[in-house]
Order: sequence, then structure tokens, then C-alpha cells
Amino acid sequence: MKEYTYTEKKDTRSGFGAGLAELGRTNPNVVALCADLVGSLKMADFIKENPERFFQVGIAEANMMGIAAGMTIGGKIPFTGTFANFSTGRVYDQIRQSIAYSGKNVKICASHAGLTLGEDGATHQILEDIGMMKMLPHMTVINPCDYNQTKAATIAIADYEGPVYLRFGRPVIPVFTPADQKLEIGKAVMLNEGTDVSIFATGHLVWKAILAGHILAEKGINAEIINIHTIKPLDEEAVLTSVAKTGCVVSAEEHNRLGGLGDSIAQLLVKTKPLPMEYVAVDDTFGESGTPEQLMEKYGLSENDIVAAAERAIARKQQ
Repeated sequence: MKEYTYTEKKDTRSGFGAGLAELGRTNPNVVALCADLVGSLKMADFIKENPERFFQVGIAEANMMGIAAGMTIGGKIPFTGTFANFSTGRVYDQIRQSIAYSGKNVKICASHAGLTLGEDGATHQILEDIGMMKMLPHMTVINPCDYNQTKAATIAIADYEGPVYLRFGRPVIPVFTPADQKLEIGKAVMLNEGTDVSIFATGHLVWKAILAGHILAEKGINAEIINIHTIKPLDEEAVLTSVAKTGCVVSAEEHNRLGGLGDSIAQLLVKTKPLPMEYVAVDDTFGESGTPEQLMEKYGLSENDIVAAAERAIARKQQ
């Protein structure tokens, strides 16, 4: 198992803030909009350096999406910022009608996604957003794994023509990917080559998958671990190449098991090569208030859950 080490922990939302600030210095067409959550979205540096390119719309998320769609007509590249629940569930109609339908070049940037929002509880812990966004035609869905990859993703989507949903979070997590990386949209990242089971992970579950890989290695199981930062378009070649070697699959995501990364992989496999697959995801339920680690443990999103899922998948393969 390849070693991954880290020297610090940072929140992925700060990676977004750093990427947005850099874009402010390099791309004059980038503008930012926020729904009264500048501090939470880490947008202060962009605002300080580019006050004339920032628009505070207040607690009016639907209006923010409409304004952003209109800005694209004039050649601007709007980045909208608010919590993931408000970036998707509250404004789904506006995204569908004003952004996705006509392929507007809006970047929907969503923080505080998933269970790791923690103490704010079920009303804010959206676990359906990836499914909602990936079902929209023209929409690209990206869920990076750490601070560095979130910064790289923020920079990359400015050069990508079309609507993008960029998902990130609040908790501090290990920073383990390269600081100088360039994110290639739609291209998965191989983290560890293996032969016994393919583990496809996204977002905060990528580090958990790495931890699981070490536990599996101690048990004599060689796991292939792949970071799926772009859920739509899915890197089908990477998935099919991996499963051709291993013959079984685990998907790992901080999302409802219905409609997320796992379902995208399952749809691909059922059309090509059906084989044993296990999901590590929230099992069709709402969350609750608690610390991020407490919630990840209770709802089955720990490294030990990934290990158990890998063992089940391998056992099914051997039947």
C-alpha cells in the first residue's frame, strides 16, 4: 500500500477561498456572489482585492442564481457561494430553468455539504445534492478530497465552459494531495494500484479510503484506490480498467446511497460487466446533530466500514 502522509489539516472550503482569490488576480471575468455567508465560504480575500466584482445578495439564493445566469450573457464567469443545502435544494427550480437548461456558464460553489457539517443537524446536512445536480443535463459535478484539490478544482472550473456544481465542506481534514496539482475535469486519480478490490471514493471519503487501504494491506488484501473527484462526467475508462483487474467494487461517499457516486458506477457496470459491488454511503436517511467524526462513525462512513465493505465484495466475488 502506497504511503500518504500529511503535515497539516485544513478545511476544503478554505481551498475554495484560496482558489477564488487566485482567480481574482488572473481572470478579470470572474465575479463572485454570496448569500450572506462570506465568512463561511472564505471569500474575504477575493472581496478585499476585487470589491467591484463581488455582489452580496443577502438571504435570497434563488435571486442569486438568476443574477448569476444573467451575468454570463455579458461574458462574466459568476461563482455563487452558499451552503450546499441552499445551493441546491432551495434553488433547484432556478438552477434547472435558468442555468442548466440553457447551459449557462455559472459555477455553483457549495460549502458545508454532507454529514460533516456536524452540529448544525439534519436540516443543513444535505445528502441528496450530488444526485440532484448530476441528473441535470449539461451540469458537471465535482467533489474534491482536500484543501489542495479544492483549490485546484476552483481554478480549473473557471476555464471550463458550462455550468458546474462544486461541492466542499467545513471540517478540517488531512491535506495529502500535491499543492501544485492541476485538476483535470473528468479524469480520476489513481492513489494505489491493487488487484483484489477496487475502491472508488470521493470527497472526504478519499482519505478514509486510504486509511482503509492500510488496514486491508495488513490483512493481505491489495486494494486499488481511486479518487473520483469528478462524479459527472464519470471517468468510465478508469472504472472499467480497474474492475477488469479486481473483479469487485466498493464505492465510498458522504452522500445518500441513492443517486450518488455509487449509483453512477453501478449504472456503468450493469451496462458493461456486472460484478459484486458494495456501497459505503448514508443508508437513505437524514442526519442529526453531532460532531463530524461521531456522525461519520454512526452512519457507516468510517475507514472500518470501507474495510468491511471490501471484505464483503471480495467474499461475493469468490462465491
